[in-house]
Amino acid sequence: MNSDSAEIPGEEEGDLSCEGGEESVSRNATAPTPAIAPGIEAIDARHAAEEVARSHGGLGIDPRIPELVPGFDAPFFQAGLAGYSDAAMRLIARKHGCPFCVTEALLDRTLLAGGRGFAKADLGEIHDNVPGGQDDHPLAGQIMGSDPREMAASALKMIEQGTRSDRAYRELAYVDGRFPEPGEHLRLPGGFQMGPVSNRPGSEPHAARSFEAIDVNLACPVKKIKAKARGGHWLAEPQGAIRILEAVREAVPADIPCTVKLRRSFDDTPEMAENFERIFTAAFDIGYAWATVHARTVVQKYVGPSRWNVLRDLRARHPGKIFFGSGDIWRAEDIFLMIRYAGVSGVSVARGCIGNPWIFTQARSLLRGEPALAPTIAQQRAVLDEHFRLLVAVNGTMRPGSPKFNADGSPTWSERHAARLMRKFGVRFSAHHPRAEAVRLKMIAVKDMSDWNRVLCEDYQE
Repeated sequence: MNSDSAEIPGEEEGDLSCEGGEESVSRNATAPTPAIAPGIEAIDARHAAEEVARSHGGLGIDPRIPELVPGFDAPFFQAGLAGYSDAAMRLIARKHGCPFCVTEALLDRTLLAGGRGFAKADLGEIHDNVPGGQDDHPLAGQIMGSDPREMAASALKMIEQGTRSDRAYRELAYVDGRFPEPGEHLRLPGGFQMGPVSNRPGSEPHAARSFEAIDVNLACPVKKIKAKARGGHWLAEPQGAIRILEAVREAVPADIPCTVKLRRSFDDTPEMAENFERIFTAAFDIGYAWATVHARTVVQKYVGPSRWNVLRDLRARHPGKIFFGSGDIWRAEDIFLMIRYAGVSGVSVARGCIGNPWIFTQARSLLRGEPALAPTIAQQRAVLDEHFRLLVAVNGTMRPGSPKFNADGSPTWSERHAARLMRKFGVRFSAHHPRAEAVRLKMIAVKDMSDWNRVLCEDYQE
């Protein structure tokens, strides 16, 4: 993305963590436990996987999905995970069978500000949301915000990366390029139509699109900042949520699918259940390709079980709509149990894939009628090595022009930074090790390259 300087007002500090691990979500996030799904004990996961594989004429996935997003060829994908799902993690997931990924949520104002001005209130880094080359596709860019004007312009910017300056998108979003005062309005929607940049007089050549879809986040249980709704708080304000959905769909070119992430309700009151139904129905009426529904409420955050029975009831009310389920997917078998039990079109895998790319390999195996095998020590070591290498490459872009190797042979900044980042992944990878607790404690203690290499040499040699 281009970046012009701009004075962007700051916001109050708030917890903008979205779907991620316990480290980034909540110190009290529920450990892996079963969802609430009365009667699910009668379903055999392997038989369910075989039924899914035979469904839709043997495709195993609703054919409308790969028509919308070519390459999306299996009924599961990797969710956006705050602090985790950068290009490195996405590439590892794809190499293990994940057909589609979503970036972590990016705050609309962060996009419009060129990534500056929100050190305490950013939700995700622009850097972490940039696609990791030609292998990091198909990919959805996820955005979250509190104003339809900002969401519309930031969604267009995400699709058109490199075609206009940051200032140009701010001018589309704000009067005279300024953040709006109360009562001021975006030129769009209504009146001026953004449209494809290539169709406008004097426009720059259209760049290759970096994202196959735009995902609007109306799910994350973030705190309000300055009383502004965002994420899951919109489920308590359906009219505002619908205005955002309309603005984004109007701004994004018609050939790019828009999708929406929701939670099953803001809370368990009948009023909030009605609000969810109104937003869910409106999204499809507006032209959204599908919805992903997390089976916890916003008030629950990440504590307590999700309710798959609510997803099953949603399917009964909307038999023809494409929607994915999410919540308490910890094993490959859970993917097919949710599909069979709730009738969802597919499954969004979130915390269950942190440090566990094999969940996608195992899901593919189950689709083929094969057992879901645990990774060997050699396979774990190979993934840890590759993940580290990818982190070095991805984070090297944060310091353009920095040397690949220090003159004295010491680790570069990218390598030192990757060693620190790998600690949070290593803690989750350690769960697959025969000496899981001992290795987890070693991963927690990693501070630099030498610590990282020591763990690999001592614990990941067969």
